[in-house]
Amino acid sequence: MLIRIPAGGDCHESEVTPEAIYRSRRRFIQGAALAGAAVGVPLLARAAEQYPGVPASPAPPWFVGKLGDARWRAVVAQGEAITPYADATQYNNFYEFGPNKGDPARYAAELKVEPWTVLVDGEVEKPGRYSLDDLFAEGQLEERIYRLRCVEAWSMVIPWLGFPLADLVQMVRPLSAAKFVRFETAYRPDEMRGTRSSFALIDWPYVEGLRMDEAMHPLSLLAVGMYGRMLPNQNGAPLRLVVPWKYGFKSIKSIVRISFVREQPRTTWQSMAPEEYGFYANVNPQVSHPRWSQARERRLPGSLFSPNVRDTLLFNGYADQVADLYASMDLTKDY
Repeated sequence: MLIRIPAGGDCHESEVTPEAIYRSRRRFIQGAALAGAAVGVPLLARAAEQYPGVPASPAPPWFVGKLGDARWRAVVAQGEAITPYADATQYNNFYEFGPNKGDPARYAAELKVEPWTVLVDGEVEKPGRYSLDDLFAEGQLEERIYRLRCVEAWSMVIPWLGFPLADLVQMVRPLSAAKFVRFETAYRPDEMRGTRSSFALIDWPYVEGLRMDEAMHPLSLLAVGMYGRMLPNQNGAPLRLVVPWKYGFKSIKSIVRISFVREQPRTTWQSMAPEEYGFYANVNPQVSHPRWSQARERRLPGSLFSPNVRDTLLFNGYADQVADLYASMDLTKDY
């Protein structure tokens, strides 16, 4: 077993909270967060103490209010060293800010993340435009230390802070016709210089998707923070998806739209190169990329003389938790 999920932290389907209670609870939380603004800095500092050298950056009241009862180490990648913060925030793929690994850290500060809303639409009972406070008013922050495996054959181990995606799905009440969840990244050419490049091959905005049972799986996370602090812009602030058993490009960043749809959505990389990138994108060492093997990976940090190469694990080491989702599928074809 490669991860630990305490029994009390398991995600279970439950009845949706009545709207009147939800709204009153939300008003209470907002009031408490504002009243407690004076203690916000100590809360952030306490979170940052978990990761020495990580600055306690400013955060909105709703996030600060959640830190006090956050469930630290709710899921842990056993036997894994956490990737240094500097590596996780300076080596990124986020093509909206440029094609090079250092471009997101260099340019993502141009993205305005407050205020931020997410449009929920499609086959759902409660469509609308939600603030992050609206989406997570009832939720408890959980820290999930997950492996992150890029399709380019490098990997990291990152401590995320977030909420189970299943909680959001249950809150907005998808209809029975909804079989997939489609996600969309912000498209703001004025703030995302990579989208203005005439050399970009991506048809913006960036789109990803999950099957409904994947979205409801307990490991699927909507992340709002990492290393005990708010997400940096280059890592997908203020809201990103984390699906640890899939290649990193599935974990879409800076989400502005979540749609519940009948048909499998056509995702960005699948549209660009279907012979190289499938819809499922499950980590599989036995299925090579057309241009390189996926059997091995380079764990960051590393160097030319000490590259830190290791064997890739099926489903990125989460096979015990997720293999049943694909029991009837041929993973060499449904990749």
